Amino acid sequence: MNELQQSLQTINWGLIAPVIVIQLILMVVAIFDVIRIKSTNGPKWLWILIIIFINILGPVIYFIFGRRRNG
Repeated sequence: MNELQQSLQTINWGLIAPVIVIQLILMVVAIFDVIRIKSTNGPKWLWILIIIFINILGPVIYFIFGRRRNG
């Protein structure tokens, strides 16, 4: 446990914290969008897995490729 505490203290949280916050915001917005939208390009359950398990890029990939275009 002592090594874990030391390694956590050496992390520059000033740089990491904004990335974590951006990831969480993107993930929440993307999941709410998947639930709210009527249809997606592919199954909704797959997009939810992509959003959750592919950090930062998952929500971006969903917004670029997963949403259906009107028209």
